[in-house]
Amino acid sequence: MRKIQLKNGKLIGDGYPTYIIAEIGINHNGSVEIAKKLIDAAVAAGCDAVKFQKRTPEICVPKDQWDKIRETPWGTMTYIEYKHKIEFGAEEYAQIDAYCKEKNIDWFASCWDEPSVDFMEPFNPVMYKMASASLTDLPLLDKVKATGKPIMLSTGMSTMEEITTVVNHLGLDHLMIAHSTSAYPCDPKELNLRMIETLRKLYPTVPIGYSGHETGLATTEAAVALGANFIERHFTLDRAMWGSDHAASVEPEGMKRLVRNIRDIEVALGDGIKKVYESELEPIKRLRRVFLNQ
Repeated sequence: MRKIQLKNGKLIGDGYPTYIIAEIGINHNGSVEIAKKLIDAAVAAGCDAVKFQKRTPEICVPKDQWDKIRETPWGTMTYIEYKHKIEFGAEEYAQIDAYCKEKNIDWFASCWDEPSVDFMEPFNPVMYKMASASLTDLPLLDKVKATGKPIMLSTGMSTMEEITTVVNHLGLDHLMIAHSTSAYPCDPKELNLRMIETLRKLYPTVPIGYSGHETGLATTEAAVALGANFIERHFTLDRAMWGSDHAASVEPEGMKRLVRNIRDIEVALGDGIKKVYESELEPIKRLRRVFLNQ
């Protein structure tokens, strides 16, 4: 059966509610207070989880970019200084961990390097997300696999051959695969949502989901109708905020609509077995003429 169980008992897969993730990422702009407001908004919308990103700047930023000058809300600084500015440390994540527990919402992170996995492990996240950029980083994948936690593997900017190679390397246990296109924001012509069906056929025991970077909600909702077991969308308080991911993010009212529409779609999909409902019996009496040979 296509399912995975998180440490808190929640199940993700066929027959279970779509697991909806608000991707905060770095949209907190280095502020715990903004992060808490985003958590509050995700809870109010009915999301199942919030997700952050964790990097070691000296590893993830190419050396030739360190001294590039960047204009930021905190003034002019080098790119490496900026990357440190928006990274949360142990104190900030301890606050986030406590706040998410208080609000009863799951949280986890994308770790972009091996030391970030070591950093995150003491918080015992419900899973790890492997960003599309990390799909070919086998040492990092092995580091995350060694934790024994579920892995959400995002497949943007990847060929089918790369996906197959990495899935074979990781194995199917504790694996979730997210279809994605790594453009921000993504043109609907490049969303290729039928890849959800392709992945479902290829990996019948693995929860398949969708990580979207488009503007609007309808295409994400369509992903659920196509069989996505989990959904991830970037989340922001205001799409006009300064930062690279805000423009392709969903605002709080939009997230509320997205969650509500997904829950309606889940109910509306039904079980695929044709039946006559009790609500149809009176219209049958009033409207139907029957000339069938029974």
